[in-house]
Amino acid sequence: MEKVQVTLLLLLCSLLQANAQRVETVPFGDFEHWTVRHIQESSILGGEVKTIYVVGPDETINKTAPYDYSKTIWASSNAYAKVSGITKTSLTVEPDNGPSGRCAKLTTRFASCKVAGIVEINVLATGALYWGKMLEPVTGVRNPYAFMDWGIPFTRRPSALLLDYKAELPATGTLTKGTTFKQQTFPGKDPCQVVLLLQNRSEDADGTIHVKRVGTAVLRIDATTGGWRTAARVPVIYGDASKQAGYKSYMGLLQGDSRLYAVNSRGQKKPIPEEGWAEADTPVTHAVLQIMAGSHGAFIGELGNTLWVDNVKLEYPQ
Repeated sequence: MEKVQVTLLLLLCSLLQANAQRVETVPFGDFEHWTVRHIQESSILGGEVKTIYVVGPDETINKTAPYDYSKTIWASSNAYAKVSGITKTSLTVEPDNGPSGRCAKLTTRFASCKVAGIVEINVLATGALYWGKMLEPVTGVRNPYAFMDWGIPFTRRPSALLLDYKAELPATGTLTKGTTFKQQTFPGKDPCQVVLLLQNRSEDADGTIHVKRVGTAVLRIDATTGGWRTAARVPVIYGDASKQAGYKSYMGLLQGDSRLYAVNSRGQKKPIPEEGWAEADTPVTHAVLQIMAGSHGAFIGELGNTLWVDNVKLEYPQ
């Protein structure tokens, strides 16, 4: 009997060790540190100094200039724009107080301004955090994704994404599309969304970037949480996620209007549609993390959607 008990104990220890996981906080993933940027808007818009934020080193910048994103892996929908010579800012991501320390607050709202104090412009902006860079200054509103350098070099293979979050969704059943002088409403829902994509990227002789999806982790938040959800675990699916249990259409490849952009080795901005699913054991070269207060394309969302996030971590097998 004692030998059986010892054998079972050793077997249990072996299983526990095999299933053990190691958790690591990603750089600035605790949202305790923020760079504060003071940017003066053009006089035709009133000439006020506006404040926007970057998840990064504790620093205050009193200068209307592009940010040096080499200091952090995080960018956001906060923007310094200069369109037709007019300087404007957008603020949809900011620090807030969490259960312990600071967190990030993402909101869907109108970025509004009056030109010469008369003509009012409203552009709907969804609060978003992502790994990569904003290519500042933004010089147009036709395709905002093209001003983002999506993703960071990354070669590891996490088993899951972990984070704390809280959501408040008005759930009116009404979406708004707002672009400059036009606003349109129509029925629809707008869940918040957290997406981690692991990709294999390569560049050909012409500078075109080829992308295949290696790993997929997606969390959709479709209702007010009523409080914080801590250590939410989003498992990474390796290989063709469309052939595995639990697959949803919103986990599909980013192509067409949903394609992302990146800067190639020559400094050229290129579209990077995902060309297909990679085999599960394909090496990872880049990671894209998106945390968004909505799940629709540019300029479309539910006004008032608010998502708080904190303690973003990655889980690895031992």
